[in-house]
This record gives sequence, structure tokens and C-alpha cells, in this order.
Amino acid sequence: MKQSTLYLVGTPIGNLGDISARALETLKNVSLIAAEDTRHTKRLCQHFGITPPLTALHEHNEKTKTPELIARLKAGESVAYVSDAGMPAISDPGTILIKEAAAAGVPITVVPGPSAVTTALALSGFWGNRFRFEGFPPRKEKAMKEWLRRVSQEPIPVVCYESPYRLVKTLQAIQRALGEVPVVVARELTKLHEEATRGSTSDVLKRYTGRPPKGECTLVFLPKTQ
Repeated sequence: MKQSTLYLVGTPIGNLGDISARALETLKNVSLIAAEDTRHTKRLCQHFGITPPLTALHEHNEKTKTPELIARLKAGESVAYVSDAGMPAISDPGTILIKEAAAAGVPITVVPGPSAVTTALALSGFWGNRFRFEGFPPRKEKAMKEWLRRVSQEPIPVVCYESPYRLVKTLQAIQRALGEVPVVVARELTKLHEEATRGSTSDVLKRYTGRPPKGECTLVFLPKTQ
């Protein structure tokens, strides 16, 4: 394990069997693991018998905590950063730490792992040589309309995350703005109850109206038919 190195480690989005041998080797041998949620990461570490100390680095403390981690890296320690699931800095914290480490001349290495973005896109069956990842859609109606106007400028798949409690509202907004377009809702990816609901906007709305889905959802839709 290289000293004075920041490792960005991808972790499973559901199924623990998806963690890579390299990710396990890295987490076992770094001086410190910085985690978005130490409780979540502690369970992961315990499952695989990983014992390095943990410290929290999340959206509420990243600005204030980053200088401490940079100092430890410059002093010769190796640090791994993990988010709750998937890849750090992809709709998750980590960008401030990465930018500051780069500015300080600290070596940065990525240990790739699962991502709900690419997993859902592959599952959708939409042509994926180009796509847009949009994080979470806006919550306010005006911002949602503008967002849909913007993402519909090109006929390429749009991938976004959505709360199960807001999924129907977002699908209704898509239907109002774009009409009947192909939609896939990927739910609980890689987990026991993984499910992909496919169809037109109306088809998928019919499936979830009155019975919101449970668990984490990734939404993929085509603004225009390919």
C-alpha cells in the first residue's frame, strides 16, 4: 500500500459479493478509512474482517474535515474514501477532498466499483454510447419543467436517481412535458428484490400510482424515441 496516497474506493450498491478483491485489499491496508456514514461502512468492514480506523466525511463536514485528512496524507498516511454505496463523488461527497488533495500534490488512485448509474443504464437496454446522468431531479415544479426542457434537447438516455416517495410525481412531470416516452425504473439494484419496470410513461405510472415502490430507485428515460 502506497503511503501518502488517497484511494477512492467503490463499494457495493447492494450485493456485498460485488466488492472487488482490490477494494478489499485497499481497505484492509490503508492507515485510515474516511466514510460518508461510518455506521454503514462499519457494517461493511465487519462483514469482511477489515479493521483500520474510521472517520466521518460527509456533505455537512467535508469542508472542515478535509484539511485534517490532507495533513495526514502529507504526513505519510494512506487514506481510503468510501461513500455509502457506489463510487465516491458521483452524486455523493468527495469532490472537495479530491480537489484539495490534487492541489496539495497528494497522489490519488481510484479503485473502481459498482455504480447504480451504469448498472441501471445497462439494465434498461437503451443504447448507451452516450447518455446524461442528472443526479436527483429538481423538486420544485418550475425547476422541473426547465430541467425536462433541457434534458430533452438530445435523443439520448437520461439516468437519474429518485426517491420512491417522489417517483410518481416525477413520472407525471415527464408525461406532461414529454408525452409517452420509453421509461425504465430500476429498483433495489443488485439486491434480493431487484426489479426493472419497463414501458411507456403511462405503463410505468400505472404500475406505481397508488402503490409507491419500496427501496432505492434509478430512473432511465428516453426524451425522444431512438
